[in-house]
Amino acid sequence: MTEHLLTIRQMCDAYDVTPRTLRFYEAKELISPIRQGSRRLYTRRERARLKLILRGKRFGFSLEDIRQLLDLYDTSGQNVAQLTRAHELAQQRLGDMIRQRDELSVAIEDLQQQIEWGRQMLTSLTSPSSAAAE
Repeated sequence: MTEHLLTIRQMCDAYDVTPRTLRFYEAKELISPIRQGSRRLYTRRERARLKLILRGKRFGFSLEDIRQLLDLYDTSGQNVAQLTRAHELAQQRLGDMIRQRDELSVAIEDLQQQIEWGRQMLTSLTSPSSAAAE
């Protein structure tokens, strides 16, 4: 049974990435398509790796973190080292994201207060009673 291979265009369409992105990940040795002359053909393994790369990027992992996780892959199916490291990195990233969210919430609240203060100042300066006082 022949494995279904995707061309670079099919990969781009299937995963909403650009050819440049795929070539970049290939240059970084995160994926390794089959080369037939100038054509790149992507196996099921490469498609799975791309899914993991894109998920890792969406979660904010660095390419180096993603590389480490991909390199830990154990073909025996156990994947204990990979799962342990992935769990550690995920916990760290979640902590970072929560801290960023909390900092952003404080900044949003402060900005909302400043906007309200500015609105009140503008209202007091443009109200008919303040114009009569001048």
